[in-house]
Amino acid sequence: MKKIFLKPGKETPVKRFHPWVFSGAIERYEAGITSGDWVMVCDSRENALAFGHYQEGSIRIRLLHFSTSPPDANFYISKFKNALRLRQGVNLNKNGQTNCFRLINGEGDGLSGLIIDIYGDTAVVQCHSTGIYKDKQQIIKAFEELDGLTIHNIYDKSEETLYKNEGIQEKNGYWKGGLSGTVDILENGHIFNIDWEKGQKTGFFLDQRENRFLLGQLAADKEVLNCYCYTGGFSIYAIKGGAATVESVDSSALAIEQYKENLQSNGLDAEKHVSTVSDVPTFLRQQTKSYDIIVVDPPAFAKSMDKRHNAIQAYIRLNALAMKQLKPGGLLFTFSCSQVVDRNLFQNALLSASIEAGRKTSILHHLSQGPDHPSSIFHPESGYLKGLVLYVE
Repeated sequence: MKKIFLKPGKETPVKRFHPWVFSGAIERYEAGITSGDWVMVCDSRENALAFGHYQEGSIRIRLLHFSTSPPDANFYISKFKNALRLRQGVNLNKNGQTNCFRLINGEGDGLSGLIIDIYGDTAVVQCHSTGIYKDKQQIIKAFEELDGLTIHNIYDKSEETLYKNEGIQEKNGYWKGGLSGTVDILENGHIFNIDWEKGQKTGFFLDQRENRFLLGQLAADKEVLNCYCYTGGFSIYAIKGGAATVESVDSSALAIEQYKENLQSNGLDAEKHVSTVSDVPTFLRQQTKSYDIIVVDPPAFAKSMDKRHNAIQAYIRLNALAMKQLKPGGLLFTFSCSQVVDRNLFQNALLSASIEAGRKTSILHHLSQGPDHPSSIFHPESGYLKGLVLYVE
């Protein structure tokens, strides 16, 4: 295993178990290292600190094993077993009401660069590093060693998440088994039609499970607007929670069609609950109706620091528009999944939105991703989903 040596003083984050080594922290490399290789990270005095995957880019090494000894043959098996134990501990895959959850959440499960979502007996894998992708046989083997989880299909959806200049040209496809068409899954007793091949991310936004449940508890007799509805996760919970009406908006016609299918799968009347294909800000500007609850769950507005300022301005404008359409005493469920926008920045954006809208607001709930999306205490960046429920006077 080749070695990489850090500059003096740059070993502190590694000793604090932060899983990323940035290019600027590296003093020198041993010859012959290629992208995806396992490497040993050493301090400037050549003492071993940790092991991980080398890659090009600003994040130069994704650390996976903090030890002076290299990982053994059971490395992935042990990580998978620990991850499943966590999910079993919070009854995510044994409660009879839910058969979909995230099994591996990257840094939150000590496997930087790997995302795995479970839909019934299918695992959908996204590799965000070449090293993880090259270890796919160990990943497949780890599934075979899990007790309490039977996986018949493993679908790799890494085509859009891998660096294209690192020699991996394979398309999305099945590592094991194979299915065609869409599949119904169960979340808190609600049915959702999943298409991991054509849908966004792995097919469904599992990180919002707890927040959808909260909306369902508050929706009775309310008029609800779900912005960026995708396939209607929040909408289904609101309707089954007794909402008087639910309107759903998304710019994707395909997503709206899938939402209508989800309504039918749950025995709900698609004609009673209006859905619209539209750009959300345009829709809000044209609205004359007011709502009791509005959900604003947009895609990431910024994926890099140089886009952060523009993202903050977008959050301000969008949430101000939503606040203006709320009845006095209404609730705003609002979210940011932009990793570079932290909680303080997001809350300050909502403060600015409140001023712009001329509405007094109070925070009722601080929201985040569900327990199957754990974030590492050593890696604050893994707590990417920020949400607030605001009471708008």
